[in-house]
Amino acid sequence: MTGAKGIIECLKREKVENVFCVPGESYLPVMDAIRGEPSIQLISNRHESGAAFMAEGYAKASGKTGVVMATRGVGASNLTIGVHTAYQDSTPMVVFLGQVHSKFRGREGFQEVDLDQFFQPIAKWTFEIRDAERIPEIVQRAFRIAQSGRPGPVVLSLPEDVLLEETMMTFGPAVEKSKPGPSSGELEKIETLLQQARRPLIIAGGGVKWAQGEQELLQFAENVEIPVMAAFRRHDVFPNDHRLYVGHLGLGTNPNLIRTATEADVVIALGTRLSEVTTQDYTLISPDQKLIHIDIDPNVIGRVYAPDIGVTADIRIALKGMMDLNIQSHWSDWTISRRHTYENVSSPDVHPNDPINRHVIDLLQKHLPEGSILTNDAGNFTGWLHTFYQFKHKRTYIGPTSGAMGYGMPAALGAKLANPERTVVSLSGDGGFFMTIQELETAVRYTIPIICIVFNNRMYGTIRMHQEIHYPGKGIGTDLGNVRFAELAKSIGADGYTIHEKNEFESVLREALKGDRPTVMDVITNPEQISVTSTLEDLRHRIRE
Repeated sequence: MTGAKGIIECLKREKVENVFCVPGESYLPVMDAIRGEPSIQLISNRHESGAAFMAEGYAKASGKTGVVMATRGVGASNLTIGVHTAYQDSTPMVVFLGQVHSKFRGREGFQEVDLDQFFQPIAKWTFEIRDAERIPEIVQRAFRIAQSGRPGPVVLSLPEDVLLEETMMTFGPAVEKSKPGPSSGELEKIETLLQQARRPLIIAGGGVKWAQGEQELLQFAENVEIPVMAAFRRHDVFPNDHRLYVGHLGLGTNPNLIRTATEADVVIALGTRLSEVTTQDYTLISPDQKLIHIDIDPNVIGRVYAPDIGVTADIRIALKGMMDLNIQSHWSDWTISRRHTYENVSSPDVHPNDPINRHVIDLLQKHLPEGSILTNDAGNFTGWLHTFYQFKHKRTYIGPTSGAMGYGMPAALGAKLANPERTVVSLSGDGGFFMTIQELETAVRYTIPIICIVFNNRMYGTIRMHQEIHYPGKGIGTDLGNVRFAELAKSIGADGYTIHEKNEFESVLREALKGDRPTVMDVITNPEQISVTSTLEDLRHRIRE
């Protein structure tokens, strides 16, 4: 068969159902081969960054590997942000990039870029296929690398002549992920250390989710009565309404919640790389604390903090092993007090004079069906979501730990394709939403009915906040125009509404939940209310003091 058909045979064997792309002439044979394979749907996007974000969101929502394609240097450059997001978020993704003809390589051919070198710093593995006979070997290896250990993106460069080359091919079995467990000696060390603890804490990250270990985490935490915090943008790793949940370590986390982590005497880090944001600029864990770090990737353990006990293991398997530990909990006062602190910070009480942002989160909590999926973009508006929304079920939240703008809406489209029976809502600021607004037309064309909430304060709010902190009263470049998102949505074929009051929002939300078309809710917010806790004048006043 041809090289292109060999690629699609590999996708079929890996049970790939959706491939995202912006069409390009450099890989037309691959698109033609997809056309002949009824089990695979091609999603044609309006921009490569949107395609990459859709693939990444699809992977997170489905637990499968996302697949995205683009053409040569120009298309490849456009989707780098999605590859970087998959890299930092530990999301399995396989990226196929058309490349110039092999005979033209090294001559600065049309749109030529050394793609394997270009992507090497932000991918788990990159490779240019120069021999069609090796396509099964390389593509199946790509899927194995993307899913194994700490998941991430793999990039394959495809010279156009290789796609047309005919050759005999031999295919191996589909990928089966290895799931290593802790040794008996490591479990004994964990038991000994926890027996000495007085204020233990679990920090749970994305590795719990990729191992599908949420239920085991819940059971282990209940067995030993240890409180649980979620790592940055991993809110749904543990039910937020559970008595053992004590908060989220992210941007703008309340200082009282941070104290939960700094006052713990033993920290169990599960499937988290202890990132800059999770650790509050790498200040969270001190030498006085004991650290048990469990992760499937040995390169993660000790990268930030040297652990007292480091274990390379699949988190679900590790938690199953830890169920049998003989630990007598004697820290109930600690657990109760930290939960009480979380409840005070995240009080569900809403007052009439609260900003509309707060009312939006409250109404989403009240009206969204059980199991609804929420995605978010980057921006200060996320503070209201992260502080007040209660994620009660697993796999209900998708957000970029990379902090990428333009992520929320296309990721929601990917999540809806992965879970067509569930309600999917994206939350964005007006700056981020406009970066990938073209994918709203993709949603209309493929009939993907998501609800898009845009918090519109007509500025790049996060950057403006930092300007006011460092250069009070000297905003530059952060004010934006008055975009009428509702009208824009309608012009594309979606439903659109402009909302000024909470009552309007509630009425429109009820209607949107009944609808079968993409809906944009343009929520006009007060630009002065720059964050959950501060106004612009507050920031200027603090600087003057």
